[in-house]
Formats: sequence, structure tokens, C-alpha cells
Amino acid sequence: MNSKTRRILANTAATAAVVALALLGLSPGQAHERETVKPAFEHALPNVPGKSLIAVVVTYPPGGKSLPHRHARSAFIYAHVLKGAVRSRVGDEPAKVYRAGESFFEEPGAHHRISENASDSEAASLLAVFIVDAGDKPLTVPDPAAAATP
Repeated sequence: MNSKTRRILANTAATAAVVALALLGLSPGQAHERETVKPAFEHALPNVPGKSLIAVVVTYPPGGKSLPHRHARSAFIYAHVLKGAVRSRVGDEPAKVYRAGESFFEEPGAHHRISENASDSEAASLLAVFIVDAGDKPLTVPDPAAAATP
């Protein structure tokens, strides 16, 4: 492959990345500020027909945050901070910072207005455990207005 072809492919890849970020509502400078979500566990609850237990680990880089969002309508969520400090605001309650070892919960249908790393210098993570109707997905849906603005 000659240098001109490599340059064209590199420019095409860069353009595709910028377009993908724009479609997600992110500017290229914001991409590193978003959380990462890693599935940890999923299992049907044998003693509660129609319900599942799903766990994910949410990791925030320094200064990282989630878009304002709602979860699946049936989801009751228990969140436990594993590392660092996480600022959270659910519904009309005031924002609160939870540190490693502390927990909070979200009722079904709650609006998670703020979910972010409380530190600009250290990473933070939490374990989110969902008790949810089987098949009630997606688990998290960004607010339409928040997803549309960069």
C-alpha cells in the first residue's frame, strides 16, 4: 500500500470516528470524559418468576460523567462505590457525593440527573446491581435532550 492510500485510509478513519462521536452526542474532546460500562453478571431469579439480577461495573475517568438518563422502567438499582468518589443526583433530591464503600439506590422510573466522578484527578467506579423484569432493556437510556447536545 502506497503512502497516498495510507493517508486516505487514515483520513477516512478519522472522519468516521468524528462522525460516530457526533452521532453519540459527543465532541472529540468529550469522548474521554464518558463512563465505561462493563457487564459483570446476569441471571434469572429462580424464586421471583420474570425477574433478573444484572450487575455492571461503571468506571469514570478523572472528571468523567454519564449523560442524564433513566433506566428500564422495572429496574430497581442498588449502587455501591468501589473506588474513588461518585457524585449522584436522582430525581429532585440534592446531589450527594458517595465515597468508596458507600451505597445508594434508585427506585423504578427514577431520573438520574447527575452521575459523575467527583474528582478531576482520580478514577472512580461503582457496581450497579439491577433487579429488573426479564427482557426489559435497554437498561439505560440517555435523556433525548442530553444525547442531542455535544
